[in-house]
Amino acid sequence: MSNWREPNRVNTSRSMILMAVGAVAGLMLAGYALFTARGTSTLFVPPEDVALVNQQPISRSDFLLQLQTLFGVDIAHATTEQRRQVLNEMIREELFVQRGKELDVASTDPDVRSAMVNAVELEIAADAITTQPSDAALVDYYKAHTEKYSREGLMTVHDYVFPKDALDQARRAASDLRSGRVRPDAVAQLGAKESPIVGDEQFYFAARIHLGPVLFDAARALDNGAASDPITVGDTVHVLLMTNNTRPLPLSFSEARDQVLNDFRRDAINHMRLGDEAFLRKRANILIADDLR
Repeated sequence: MSNWREPNRVNTSRSMILMAVGAVAGLMLAGYALFTARGTSTLFVPPEDVALVNQQPISRSDFLLQLQTLFGVDIAHATTEQRRQVLNEMIREELFVQRGKELDVASTDPDVRSAMVNAVELEIAADAITTQPSDAALVDYYKAHTEKYSREGLMTVHDYVFPKDALDQARRAASDLRSGRVRPDAVAQLGAKESPIVGDEQFYFAARIHLGPVLFDAARALDNGAASDPITVGDTVHVLLMTNNTRPLPLSFSEARDQVLNDFRRDAINHMRLGDEAFLRKRANILIADDLR
C-alpha cells in the first residue's frame, strides 16, 4: 500500500479573512495615532488637561493653581460652582487670546508689543541671570572697572556768582578768599551773590547736578579751604570756596562684590541681547524708506 499523500492546500478564504483583519487593525491604529497626535484635532481631552478650546489645551495644573488662588481650596474640596466658575474664566481667556491672535493685536497694541519684547529679552537673558560666575571672573571684571566701585564723595562748597562784566571783582574775591583777608560772608560786598543751591554738605552726584559739569570739575579738584580762579559760565562768573571735600574712597573687591556681580550680569545680558539682535537682523528682510536711510 502506497504512503503517498496529497499536498496541503492553501485555505484561500481563511487567508483573505486574516489579511482583512490585519488591514482593519492597521487602519484603526493609524487612525488613533493620527487623531491623538500633537497638533491634530481630537474628540478626547487628554488626562493632563481640563479642556480643549479649538484644540488648544487648558492644563490641569493651571486649573488647580487658579482654583487655589481664587478660592483657597483644592479640587477635592471645591464646590461644583467654584470649579465651573474657574473653568469658564479660563475658557473665556483662551477664547479672547485666540481672537486676539486672529486680529493680530500683538502688532498694533503697544502694551502687548512691549510685553512680547520683554518676554523675548527675558528668555535671552535667562542664562546670564541664572549662571553663577566664578570669583576669578568677577575679580577680573572688578579690576577692569575699579573706577566704578568707590564710596560716594561728599563736599561742602560755596558758589559766589558775579556778573560777566565784574571779572576784576571776581579775581579780587578769589585772591582775598585764599589769603584769608575777607570772610566768606563778606564776599557780597564785592558784588557777588551766593548761589542758594549749594553751601550745605552734598554727595558728589548731587553737587554735580547743582553746579553743572564745568563748575563741579573745578570744585572736586579743590582742597579744604581753597578757592578757585574765576570761572566764566554763560553770562556769569563764579568763584568757588571749598569748605570740606571728602573725596571718594575705593572699595575692596569683597566690599563691592554684590555690585560687581550685578554689573557683570548686566553686561553679559546686554552682550547676549546685542548678539541675538544682530542674528535676527541678519536673517530678516528689512526694508527702510529712502528718506530714513
